[in-house]
Order: sequence, then C-alpha cells, then structure tokens
Amino acid sequence: MSEGVASRVVLVTGLSGAGKASVLHALEDLGYEAVDNLPFALLENMLNRSHPDQPLRVAVGVDVRSRGFNAADLVGTVDRLRRNSGMRIDLVYCTADEGVLLRRYTETRRRHPLAPQGRVIDGIIAERALTAPLKDAADFVNDTSERSLAALRQWIDSNFGSGDGEATARALSVSLVSFGYPNGLPREADLVFDVRFLRNPHYDPVLRPLTGRDPSVAAYVLADPDYEIFFHRVTDLLDLLLPRFVQEGKKYVTIAIGCTGGRHRSVMSVERLARYLQAASWRVSITHREIAAEHPVRDEASVDPIGSAP
Repeated sequence: MSEGVASRVVLVTGLSGAGKASVLHALEDLGYEAVDNLPFALLENMLNRSHPDQPLRVAVGVDVRSRGFNAADLVGTVDRLRRNSGMRIDLVYCTADEGVLLRRYTETRRRHPLAPQGRVIDGIIAERALTAPLKDAADFVNDTSERSLAALRQWIDSNFGSGDGEATARALSVSLVSFGYPNGLPREADLVFDVRFLRNPHYDPVLRPLTGRDPSVAAYVLADPDYEIFFHRVTDLLDLLLPRFVQEGKKYVTIAIGCTGGRHRSVMSVERLARYLQAASWRVSITHREIAAEHPVRDEASVDPIGSAP
C-alpha cells in the first residue's frame, strides 16, 4: 500500500433482524462498495487482492447465512487481515433485544435462517450463541433495539464517514431542474420555486434567443431589485432543510425552479443555486428540461460563474 493511504474495510455481522442490511445500505451511501452474504472462503482472498494504488473502501456482510460461516474462523481472519498495515478492519456486530427481534419477524413474516421450520425464538437463541465470539471481538456493538433508521445513519456517518464534510455530501444527492410551466411540473420534484415574478428576458429581442447561461441574460435577471431577496431566502431555507433531510436518511432531493419558457430565469437561477450548493460541499447535478428537449441529450454541464457571487 502507498504510505499514508489505507484501505477501509467494514465487516458487518450479528443477529438476523438486527439491522445488518440497513448498516450495509448506509455504508454504501457513504461510498463503500457493499457485498452481502459473501461465501466465507472468498472473503480473505477478495480483500487481499486490492491494488496497492487503489485502496479499498468496502463493507462486507457476513453472517450465519454465509457459506462456511464459523465465528472463530472469522475472528481469526480479521486478526490476519489486521497484520496488513495498509488495511483498516472494523468489525461491527448488530444486535437487538429478543422482544424487538420477535416483533420484527412477526411484522415481516420472514422465517429465521436457523429455524426455517421451527419457532423464531429458537433461531434467535441459537444464533446468539453461535455469534457470541464475534460480539466479544467486535470493534462496534450496534444495538438497534431503540434506534431509528435516521439515528442509525447518523451513527454510521459519525463512525465511518470521512469526517470532513465529504460524507454528508455523499449522503444526499441534490438534483436541480429548470422547467417551463406550460409543460407541467417535473414529476420528481420535492421542492418547487416559481421565478415568473422576475423581469423576463424573453421580451428583449437581443436576449430572447439566448439562455440563462449567457452572462448578459444573467445580468438582466440580476438587475431585478427583488432577485437578491428571493435568492437569499431560498438559500436560507435550503441551509435549514438539506441537513435535516440527511438526518432523516433521505438519499436524494430534487429542487425544481420554473419560469414561463424554462429557458431564461429558471436556467439562470438553477446555475447560480448550483454554485452556492457546491460551495457548501453538496453533491449537485443539473438538468435544464426545456433546453434538453430542444437538444435530446441530458444536460448536466458543469456550473460556470454567472453574474455576481452568491
């Protein structure tokens, strides 16, 4: 491994029904490559084949369903992998109270993997005994008995995120869409802002053939005395909402901005809002729906400076 660069591997194990799948999904949202129910014999081989210049960022689910599962062998595998100085291994053990597990199985009507034809409680007891060595060796014991999904995601972010804001940006994808009202609202929109109250470049014969990406169109819209008030109120709202969306476990949000034709005011506003959000480390994509309809290629161009700084 390159000096100072380590692979990050999170092994997720524990009791069936205790949230292992939710942990893997949350780690995947943080940028980890997630593999569930990997045959035990392949685990060590897969991790040892990482390229020295391309450190791994992997989450692997291993439990009683995995072929060749043996708790003592897994503990030994973790010890061997940790001797590789370029690889950080964390073992997460998921657990929950028996009453909580029984309720979850009742709600989902699933069979326990260790008691496919018998009582769920017998499977829970057997699995707890089989995996006890893993709980003792775990770096993190994740008790989900009273932990909501949003709280679980926060716990994972704090322990396995980058810690520099990158994890937050990865956890929520922000899609910005400009559109024209005559063609209807974007179906996927979570938030919609109407900028038809702003002065319209369409009525200027010089600006009409241009789009909101053009600096002259941007300057025309920015000259509206109410534009800055509108923009700052929108950004204040998003500064409040986006972190709360992350806390609630939301993976993506679509923000649509519309005007009459979908070519000038809405386009300019989307471009400027994208710059603002990117500067705050949010992951942003752009779609200009009406412009894309004129040119049948999805428009996700990089954001160029437009007008004055946000």
